[in-house]
Amino acid sequence: MGQTKNDKFTTAQNEMAVYAKALGHPARIAILEYLVKANSCVCGDIVDELPLSQSTVSQHLKELKNAGLIEGTIEGPSVCYCINNKTWSMVKEKFVVFFDSVPIDSNCCSVKPIQFL
Repeated sequence: MGQTKNDKFTTAQNEMAVYAKALGHPARIAILEYLVKANSCVCGDIVDELPLSQSTVSQHLKELKNAGLIEGTIEGPSVCYCINNKTWSMVKEKFVVFFDSVPIDSNCCSVKPIQFL
C-alpha cells in the first residue's frame, strides 16, 4: 500500500476527511437516517431496512463507529447502535463552519469558455 501524506495536512483537515469518508457511502447515509428516525438504540433492525447482507451492514456500522458518528452497546448476543449525539453535534458544526466559509455569490467559474471554430 502507498504511504499516506496525512501528516502534511492540519488536524482539522484530517478530521473533516474522516467524517466526509464516513458519510461518503449511500448505505452509511441510509443507516444514519434510520438511526435518526428511530431515535433509540437499534439492534438487528438495520439489516432489515437495507438491501445489503449482514456482513456488509456490519462493515458500514464499523466505519460509522470508527468515525465516532454512532455508538454501540452490547446487549446479550447483539450490539445496539444509536447516534453519538456529542460527536454528531460537533461534526455538524464543523461542516456548517466549513460550508459557510465559502461565499455563495462567488462567480469564479462564470467566465465563458473559449469557443474554437
